Amino acid sequence: MSRVPVARPDDTIDRVIQRLPGTAYDVANAVYVTDDRGTVVGVVTLPSLLAEPRDRRLRDVMVKAVAKVRPADDQERVAHAALRSGVVAVPVVDDQDRLLGVVPPTALMEILHREHVEDLHRLAGIQREHEWARTAIEAPPLRQAWHRLPWLLVGLVGSAIATYVMSRFERALAERVAIAFFVPGIVYLADAIGTQTEAATVRTLSLSGASLRHLARHELATGLLIGIVLAAVVFPAVALTFRDASIALAVSVSLVAAATMAGGLGLLMPWLLDRAGLDPAFGSGPVATILQDVLSLVIYFGMVRLFVL
Repeated sequence: MSRVPVARPDDTIDRVIQRLPGTAYDVANAVYVTDDRGTVVGVVTLPSLLAEPRDRRLRDVMVKAVAKVRPADDQERVAHAALRSGVVAVPVVDDQDRLLGVVPPTALMEILHREHVEDLHRLAGIQREHEWARTAIEAPPLRQAWHRLPWLLVGLVGSAIATYVMSRFERALAERVAIAFFVPGIVYLADAIGTQTEAATVRTLSLSGASLRHLARHELATGLLIGIVLAAVVFPAVALTFRDASIALAVSVSLVAAATMAGGLGLLMPWLLDRAGLDPAFGSGPVATILQDVLSLVIYFGMVRLFVL
């Protein structure tokens, strides 16, 4: 939108208010203050304009730290720039910071909604297609299957690997049937922790400049703390129920290790794709889930072999 209220820093509030009526603005939630070259130097919201004395000049009441975007900027970054700055419209400027127009509130809401829908589909392992994503639930079954199957086929291969891992411990399972009781719980908790990490990491990678080392420390520490808490709850419950401290220890240590692994993997997968120039959201869903499943099984049976057998 290019028709917006514009004024100079030396203009008085009274003069600006007198000029506003009679003009068909595209967006009139604020007055954008520009210098003689058209460079944006500040902004005054309409509520602030009406609250100040009429004889004050805009340079004395304007906000100088204005969130500005370029025409080529990613639309999701534009929306989040508005959220971080607490504004409902974002000025668009050229390379010399000269005002070209603004991104209006309705456009910002549409951007956030569209990106939210796309993220949900990508996190579920559904291929990206903007228009189809809006009406995915109403699409023909054949089209829905076409967009969901590719990543699920990858998951099918991974499930075969998980089955192979289980088969390698067939003798241990036959000797101690109780070992098998805890497989679903450990796998589920690792998946849940990984999914939480993936959801947070996808947006962090898109919108934050934090380094991988910082993110890794944060997520690994979070996964470790979660695992310790879960282990503290599970150990006495398993030991008392099955009267076997060795199984309780194997399950508890597995939870700590699997939770930490899931936190790290939930960060690593999206980061690797982001570094490869691909959408990091595709690092989640079925692919990351099956990796977490296989690694959780390896960790658990490794602990069983160490503490139980």
